[in-house]
Amino acid sequence: MSGDTDGVLIMEAVLETHPVTDFTLWPVAEKHTGGLPPLSGDLSPLQVGTAMAVLACYNTRPRERGAGRPENGVELLQQLTSAESVIAPGGLRLRDTSTGVTVSPGCCCGLEDWRDWLDLLDGSGPWLGHDPSPGLEFSDSLVRLWPDAQRVAPGPPIELPSADLPALLASVRADLTAFLDLVEQWTTPWVPAPLTAGLLAKLDACLAVTAPLGDRDSTAGQAS
Repeated sequence: MSGDTDGVLIMEAVLETHPVTDFTLWPVAEKHTGGLPPLSGDLSPLQVGTAMAVLACYNTRPRERGAGRPENGVELLQQLTSAESVIAPGGLRLRDTSTGVTVSPGCCCGLEDWRDWLDLLDGSGPWLGHDPSPGLEFSDSLVRLWPDAQRVAPGPPIELPSADLPALLASVRADLTAFLDLVEQWTTPWVPAPLTAGLLAKLDACLAVTAPLGDRDSTAGQAS
């Protein structure tokens, strides 16, 4: 689980799972249910398989017209590793456990841009997606976030103290780093070691996982 602030705010890196319906190249969990499961070191091997199926299916295409689909999981991971960039449908989810309010990423939001939340410290907001379209408001040392700015929703916004944001993002970075460790364990029995190393480097670079949080140049989408 991601860290929380005063036992109230929890920030998680979440990934959409609906793209893996009927996936068969390796075992996956909950392949028909969809949702936004968090990425962390707490995932089971089947859940890691689901996350990797999402990333692989979302970012790979046949190399040429009529090339067909990969015949096995190793071939699919090779394509993912050689992709120009990695897009991860999802983003950061913020939950207030005292009020029950949750702000989830909307459509077209990408987890690869999770470091854009650092922009809140400069008085600007990250892209949080649409349908729903989360809303932002700056007030003194607080950022107020609504689940959907386009609708009148009952309940209060989440109030995020700007001073708490670095610790919350550090917890996300720790969760994503732990997720990469699980990916390495998941690949070990059946993926050649050089491919595993290349895959981890690709995910680390494109999802901006392990670079220091203060490094604004460590943006997502960089090739390894």
